[in-house]
Amino acid sequence: MLTASDQSFSFPILIGDIGGTNARFALLADRSAEPLQLPPIKTGDFETIEEALKKSILDNISERPRSAILAVAGPIKSDEIPLTNAGWVIRPKDMLAKLGLQDVLVINDFEAQALAIAAPAEEDVVQIGGGSIRPRSSRAVLGPGTGLGVAGLVFAQDTWIPVPGEGGHVDIGPRSERDFQIWPFLEPIGGRMAGEQILCGRGIMNLYRAVCAADGLEPSLKDQAEVTTSALSGQDPAAVETVSLFCTYLGRVAGDMALTFMARGGVYLAGGISQKILPALMRPEFRAAFENKAPHSALMQTIPTFAVVHPMAALSGLAAFARTPRDFGVAMEGRRWRS
Repeated sequence: MLTASDQSFSFPILIGDIGGTNARFALLADRSAEPLQLPPIKTGDFETIEEALKKSILDNISERPRSAILAVAGPIKSDEIPLTNAGWVIRPKDMLAKLGLQDVLVINDFEAQALAIAAPAEEDVVQIGGGSIRPRSSRAVLGPGTGLGVAGLVFAQDTWIPVPGEGGHVDIGPRSERDFQIWPFLEPIGGRMAGEQILCGRGIMNLYRAVCAADGLEPSLKDQAEVTTSALSGQDPAAVETVSLFCTYLGRVAGDMALTFMARGGVYLAGGISQKILPALMRPEFRAAFENKAPHSALMQTIPTFAVVHPMAALSGLAAFARTPRDFGVAMEGRRWRS
């Protein structure tokens, strides 16, 4: 069993949320300090994380970090951790040697999102529909972004235990008559339709093009920003239907995750897309699809759903863990490197 000293990290601690497009960092000076937000970094602007941190952050701050806790979009299997949707390969041993760090822990990016929903501030979430939180009960978080992230948060033995996974790649299929009209025009991956093929940024475009093709229309909108903006303003009927269907399908998958984790503590939608389309998520489609899980619809009506509106939720979760790692059951074996 790990001792208290084995579980703790030396301050100052650099915390980082590294996604497919952007990497966001903050510095935690000590256990009682608020995280100091540092300039965001575009992963495509630098060849390596060491180069990015040195040029964009470490050369510009007076207080050097002694530890780093990083959340990355990709599975952690060895000393070399490739990102799923970006060109970086995280090599913790290189970070120790080149950046003067003593300690590096790497976890999955949606583990960090799960840590953030253990005790979110009231102003950091917006409830969608009915239901109420059952205290000390499991939770789930989904985040449509560059891909579709999914994680659970299980409460056991007085500890919050994040459960990472690749739930964004579950199969998703047609149910309604309209679904069956659209489905033949969706672009699959490996011969199947995964949740991530629809419920992410590129998925919005996949769905928009399929809606247009099903109706014999030529797509006129060029990217997901145009589709979501046109949908929320009501200017383009195909865009309006695209976002409505997006909310429906997100509700179905969110409901599946609620059942998988028996998430009586709530299901949380993280990420920028959820924040941008929040007005659409507040309409009936998302919640109706979430609850439509016969024979368990009555149970689903009791489980609350939320949009996370904290702009840096993952960093908030990492900071909570960095302050008191013993409060969380984060697995460190094979994911922590020390100098």
